[in-house]
Amino acid sequence: MSYTVNSKKEILEMLEACGVDDISKLFEHLPSGTKYEGLLNLDEGKSEMEVYNFMKDMSKNNVVYPTIFRGAGAYKHYIPSAVKNLSSLSNFVTSYTPYQPEISQGLLQALFEYQSMICDITGMDVSNASVYDGATAACEAMNMCLDRKRKKVLVSSSVNPSTLSVMKTYAYAYDIEIIEVDLKEGLVDKEDLKDKLKEDIACFYVENPNYYGLLEDIIDLGNIVHENGSKYIIGCNPISLGLITSPSEANADIAVGEGQSLGIPLSFGGPYFGFMACKRELMRKLPGRIVGQTTDTKGQRGFVLTLQAREQHIRREKASSSICSNQSLCALTGAMYLAYVGPVGLNEVAKRCFDLAHYAFNQIIKIDGFTPKYEGEFFHEFVIKTPIHVDIINQYLDNNNILGGLGISDNEMLFCVTEANSIEEIDLLVKLLKEVAL
Repeated sequence: MSYTVNSKKEILEMLEACGVDDISKLFEHLPSGTKYEGLLNLDEGKSEMEVYNFMKDMSKNNVVYPTIFRGAGAYKHYIPSAVKNLSSLSNFVTSYTPYQPEISQGLLQALFEYQSMICDITGMDVSNASVYDGATAACEAMNMCLDRKRKKVLVSSSVNPSTLSVMKTYAYAYDIEIIEVDLKEGLVDKEDLKDKLKEDIACFYVENPNYYGLLEDIIDLGNIVHENGSKYIIGCNPISLGLITSPSEANADIAVGEGQSLGIPLSFGGPYFGFMACKRELMRKLPGRIVGQTTDTKGQRGFVLTLQAREQHIRREKASSSICSNQSLCALTGAMYLAYVGPVGLNEVAKRCFDLAHYAFNQIIKIDGFTPKYEGEFFHEFVIKTPIHVDIINQYLDNNNILGGLGISDNEMLFCVTEANSIEEIDLLVKLLKEVAL
């Protein structure tokens, strides 16, 4: 494959066809502050050896914490060796986004198994082969619910701020109005939800557990939303589904989430994968790739890409999504993790997260000045009010090779505990919190 830059003559011809005389005018629609003005101040080119040595020196600044008590969307879980080894095989590492129905049967079957497992843990009818990440999944779910009469979306104020930010970006592009629902004690204010549910509301999106770790009353919320004829979307932590109420049990129309917890390392923030599953009646709006099972002319089992009429190469501008890819390797890794731990193992991991988090919570609130912000039940994250500034606390923990909770205000920390944390690590955390608070 080669790449040849456009000549000045070709550029001028393209600009003339677009009705402009300068390339910069093609970007005038972008909001102010999103474009870099001026020239990039780049150094002269370096040799391969110079670049290698430069990057090696930079890597010395990296800090790898042996103990982590931070989550907020990306979580440290134990990844079984079998998952690490299998997902690193060249057969899988070279997997790519399937486009043609005649793609490798092995890859299609693996993605079919992934879809089946996502349906198992969420209880939903249909899953796609994954999307880019959890935030993208939430945005695509929002788009699935829109119609001519309903162009507004309700979102709980308790969702991950990063996800909400991406949703607002989508909303800007698709001319959607996002309305936030207020909170009461860290949970969705049901009365405010009822007040804001109007005939033009397409859907309501809530996360369970929410950003503060609290468990929402998702069954009651679903009943309220469906009374208005709106769609109900639940963002899930996949590990928690081994223990808590599933989206299907709450009568959700769409279940989405970030799949990083399923065998994907933190990896400086990615790559991860987003999962999406929905009720059968919405499957023709589900974006991305869907692998189906069939039989060939000899009656043997086979796998194909199905429901292609949803895709933009068929429906073009009528397609409900512009997603044309998926995270094959990450999704396959998630499937390997789920296959390895199985239903019983997923339940055990979830229980251990729950039990260890509650042990940590109960030990921390015994320290003078450390109090819970919310009284509601939680899964494996919780917010603690601190007697001193969170930056001072985290610096003290950092000096002891511990990544502390996320500061969500000057005196509030969001802690996370998973099965990867030991009792000894929690006890050390409590000891250090006592010391820094003196």
